[in-house]
Amino acid sequence: MISVSILGAGNVATHLFRVFSKTETVSVKQWYNRDLGKISSFQNEVSVTDNLSDLTEVDLYIIAVSDDAISGISEALPFSDRLVVHTSGSVSVYDLDKKNRRGVFYPLQTFSKDAELDFKNVPICIETIGKKDYPLLKSLAEAIGCDYYKINSDQRKALHLAAVFVNNFTNQLYRVAHEITESEGVEFDVLKPLILETAKKVQYLSPYLAQTGPAKRNDKNTIKRHLNLLESEEHKAIYNLMTNAIKNTHGK
Repeated sequence: MISVSILGAGNVATHLFRVFSKTETVSVKQWYNRDLGKISSFQNEVSVTDNLSDLTEVDLYIIAVSDDAISGISEALPFSDRLVVHTSGSVSVYDLDKKNRRGVFYPLQTFSKDAELDFKNVPICIETIGKKDYPLLKSLAEAIGCDYYKINSDQRKALHLAAVFVNNFTNQLYRVAHEITESEGVEFDVLKPLILETAKKVQYLSPYLAQTGPAKRNDKNTIKRHLNLLESEEHKAIYNLMTNAIKNTHGK
């Protein structure tokens, strides 16, 4: 049995608590957050606290807070020589206070607190400073059914940057598309099969080979018509930026 304490109450922390609670090999002993109100609804399921001094000894302390808060919480921990990890994609493992053994348990996925998530579809990126700590994090990933990857800080930061492109930026493009369809009274739902097929295609084709559309074909007339339809200057700028990027990639 792996004993765990979770520090933080955001989307990642909440999802980790839920998935750990479903396993027979992981026990969440305590859940800390400085605002106890955010986790008080779980007090019948786990011991909750807003005081770091109340934390008892466990196998692993998982800091799942905003990037800017990770260093401060790790410094404030009132113990040493225990395994402490964070869940960030972009924060260095060395930002954790060196009084404890340090590592990263980074679930590479988009998390919304109220959205259901199957952790079998969540790759876990693991990094440790001490080699002896890696097996525990590996076992934790296995316990919740995740694929896991041993990576270094540079690789993790590159993955996080790439994730911003494929998730955050893509979602913003969905928002632009929603505004365009909304302006003409068309349901955004009509585009959802295309969204799914586009995501499905890169499961077996490289993004380069999967690319289609007027920019790749250098279809100047269609591009001009699209730009004329766009009323927002911001949308025109995005369209031109993406069109030129595709042209540059495909040699048009």
